[in-house]
Amino acid sequence: MTSNLLARFSGRALMALCALAMASAPVHAETLEIHGSNTIGATLAPMLVEGFLAGQAGQPVTRRGTGEANEQILTGQRANTAVQALVAAHGSSTGFRALDAGAADIWASSRPAKPSEVDRMAGRADLRDLTSEHVIAIDGLAVLVNPGNPVNQLSIETLARIFAGEIRNWSDVGGKDQAIRLYARDDRSGTWDTFQSLVLGKTYTLDPTAQRYESNDQLSDDVSRDPAGIGFAGLASVRNSKVLAISDGQAPALKPNQLTVASEDYPLARRLYMYTAGNQTPVLAREFIEFVLGEDGQAIVSESGFVSQNPMAVKPELDGQTPDTFRRLTANYQRLTVNFRFSEGRTKLDNKAQRDLRRVAEYLAQTNQSTDDVLLIGFADQQSNELRAQMISELRALSVRKALSDLGVGDIAYTGYGHYMPVGTAGGDTGQQRNGRVEVWVRGL
Repeated sequence: MTSNLLARFSGRALMALCALAMASAPVHAETLEIHGSNTIGATLAPMLVEGFLAGQAGQPVTRRGTGEANEQILTGQRANTAVQALVAAHGSSTGFRALDAGAADIWASSRPAKPSEVDRMAGRADLRDLTSEHVIAIDGLAVLVNPGNPVNQLSIETLARIFAGEIRNWSDVGGKDQAIRLYARDDRSGTWDTFQSLVLGKTYTLDPTAQRYESNDQLSDDVSRDPAGIGFAGLASVRNSKVLAISDGQAPALKPNQLTVASEDYPLARRLYMYTAGNQTPVLAREFIEFVLGEDGQAIVSESGFVSQNPMAVKPELDGQTPDTFRRLTANYQRLTVNFRFSEGRTKLDNKAQRDLRRVAEYLAQTNQSTDDVLLIGFADQQSNELRAQMISELRALSVRKALSDLGVGDIAYTGYGHYMPVGTAGGDTGQQRNGRVEVWVRGL
């Protein structure tokens, strides 16, 4: 990737890099290129690269711009070798094009790979395989308004109608009598793709009056200054704006926080990805990905403002709709900030779940908890009858129990709760995927 990297330097920056190379002991240099999502590339990816390089040699890591907006060069050492890493954050789709063209080692994306992208890369790598698809963090798509706005929550349906221009005045949703102004990410953004998929769907189209942004932070800053504004951004870019609680169907309205986002119960939670070219991935990029997915990398994820995948035990606030039977079942337990999720009617664990199994096993070992302290509770998406829902929920819990047993975590108690306590709309793909889950509960420490 060296020629691609150097081509991005201005003349002055290139001279500075040459001077640095001549003054340094290492003769050879390695390069790492990360292209794609602004959500990931603005802050998180540079922090991860810095943590990775600092841990390799214990030497300071320098940062500089390339002369292009939303691009950074990080320079450090690995063993006795200089490393230059480029982070170019121009949108998730640009990252795929760079990976496909061989101009990037890693594609940073705030959405999953599209079927067309999977097909295009099929000759080189399977983007859906564990060797290529890496969930690096969980983000909550925060719906933002001015701090003085009296509105505190909206349903996804109402939010869609607002951004489609069908609801144009705040007074129609319990706010002041003033016209609503819309702020949205641009078309190259994975944040926009997520909003379009989870909120607008196939029914609504964004109102053309919406102001569009390449940057999450700039969008949030402008919304925070506009009493009539509403926008959406990644959770790490809330800044001075007010965050609304969001409801999906009959499920309770939730604000994005550590538990609701990490467990993906929050309706607008999303996974952040890094994609690589499977077995063709360079060694440096492979080692970087392993660092990102590990405990130290996930600690940096948390520090950056996103939600780490390192499990934590939390005592959740159960709402008034929670059945008494469930309250009694979990009375002496705390919930881990991880859910094992399944597609509709299925019991096969996805790529994130494969990593989470190891994280749960490591958490239990670190906290000295026995398998007697753990309870797995399975849930089903909406089914035609209660018996089928109960069977699916129990099979899902059993599949997680078996997978943990394969990792040396002995027999764990499990139960199924059918299709009760949904966290999303039963009739949509995203709701079904969030309802079909296994929660992990541990006895209070």
